[in-house]
Amino acid sequence: MKDTLINSIKKYKWQIMIAILLIWLNMYLLTYPPKIIGEIIDLLYDINQNKEVIFKSILSLLGICILMLFVRTGWKYYVCYANRGMEKELKNQLFDRFLKIKLSKLQNIKNGQLMAYFVKDINEIRAFFFRLLSFGTRIIATCVIAIYTMATGVDVKLTLITLIPILVTSCLIIKIKQYVEESYKRAQNTFTEMSEYVQESTDSIRTTKAYACEESQINAFIKRNKKLRSNNNKVDLYSTLLKTCINIGFGLCYGISILYGSQLVLNGQITVGDFVAFNGYIGLFVGPISWIPSLISYFKRAQIDYQRIDAVFALETEKITVENIKSDENELKGNIEIKNLTFHYPKYIEPALEDINISIKQGETLGIIGTLGAGKTTLMNLLLKLYNVERGKIFIDEKDINDISLETLRNNICYITQDNFLFSTTIKNNINLFRDEYEDKQIEESTKYAMIYDEIKQMPDSIHTVIGERGVDLSGGQKQRVVISRAFLQKSNIIIFDDTFSALDNRTEQSLLKNIKELTNNKTCIIISNRISDIKESDHIIVMESGKIVEEGNNDSLMEKQGLYYQFYKQQAKQEINQILD
Repeated sequence: MKDTLINSIKKYKWQIMIAILLIWLNMYLLTYPPKIIGEIIDLLYDINQNKEVIFKSILSLLGICILMLFVRTGWKYYVCYANRGMEKELKNQLFDRFLKIKLSKLQNIKNGQLMAYFVKDINEIRAFFFRLLSFGTRIIATCVIAIYTMATGVDVKLTLITLIPILVTSCLIIKIKQYVEESYKRAQNTFTEMSEYVQESTDSIRTTKAYACEESQINAFIKRNKKLRSNNNKVDLYSTLLKTCINIGFGLCYGISILYGSQLVLNGQITVGDFVAFNGYIGLFVGPISWIPSLISYFKRAQIDYQRIDAVFALETEKITVENIKSDENELKGNIEIKNLTFHYPKYIEPALEDINISIKQGETLGIIGTLGAGKTTLMNLLLKLYNVERGKIFIDEKDINDISLETLRNNICYITQDNFLFSTTIKNNINLFRDEYEDKQIEESTKYAMIYDEIKQMPDSIHTVIGERGVDLSGGQKQRVVISRAFLQKSNIIIFDDTFSALDNRTEQSLLKNIKELTNNKTCIIISNRISDIKESDHIIVMESGKIVEEGNNDSLMEKQGLYYQFYKQQAKQEINQILD
């Protein structure tokens, strides 16, 4: 994260430098109006004689105001340009990082947290950078330029005495900022909890409505919202206390200036114009000093948000490429060998897979069936290297999977997952996964094989029809067939179907399986299903239970054994008979 932030700043270094120079110039110009007004007041004792000088002074004042307008517009533009540019870079880098983080590390991060990283955390870092560049530079410039002008242009002793309340106020600010930090940290954690709850409630809206749980959801939301309000109120309370201290401090400054400054005027040590100009200089401090609490508050917020995002950047990422890979090794034929594979999920004692041995030749179809939680999907995740795999356990084309780059591995495997995830975009983009190398005719051809072409043609814009979030506008069967279309489009030599036929009727399923058999004639195909009808034509079938292979063979041999596979068959056959009778 540190390197990412530094690189973002370097990218906009010239805009930042120009903005800083313009801010210093603007603060320098701000010292002229009080000085000119003070000179005009001293000239008012003899208006007739000093009329021309007064007129020129007014013109000078007007000219400086116009110049400040252009300078202020310039530094605002460059500050905003650099600020928004950095925000864009940070979001791009964070999104890129998320896509590369290992699944085992990423699965512990909830959706609400992900949204908070992009929406709130980066925005807080951006806001602090904006205020540091804008307010921080102005605070320093004001202190240096205004104090120098006050001391050299009016009176040193008056300057020192008047600034004492500001120094005391600054000490109070440093003390109170600790409470601001603690209260904000609690508010931030509560906001994350709220985001996670809203995200989960949104995702489960159908279930909530189906079971009439709206009232309990609303009550739970009200409690969380009340807690968030309470923590935010504390943040506002301490922030208000900081501002009150500043107002009191400046009130004392003006009081000292009036009491001691008027005495200097009566003693003839300074003129009335100098006295007026001096109070004008004090006014220059009001803005910058009042920004200190908010700047400290934003710093503490940004510090917390930086630590949160830095923890994400510290997560282990996947190594996409492997060194010394030849160009002719980028295509995998599909000969898969799994030897004595045992796998534990992080922090789990019981193995998810135990002593797995499988051999699949190019052009063969492997069917996998088993009980819930038997490890079927886990096995496919290891084949895709979504989790780390021990050396000497999985081989593709006689090569250890750890010696194959992730890019090569995943480009050669088409994995149709069981969750049927669809993006909120066109059907075309959902099938080609945003890759432009496929023509519309190729995509339409894939939908024909997936038995969804006729239904897509009836939609308003055919394959260019935009579907809702997660494919909400489509039925379960339509979602599955749109996702299956990817297998007919991509030229992969290894194709995996992970429980992707569950929402299809028998007729559509049988036609689709026939097309898949034709598609995978010279390819390696793995079909994972809980239904015998999906895998019975496979060249080899394995039956899994509790992470182990308990049976294997073809359909006929497994039926003869009358083991677990046979039990699945009898159970499903009985269900089909009951459905027919009903």
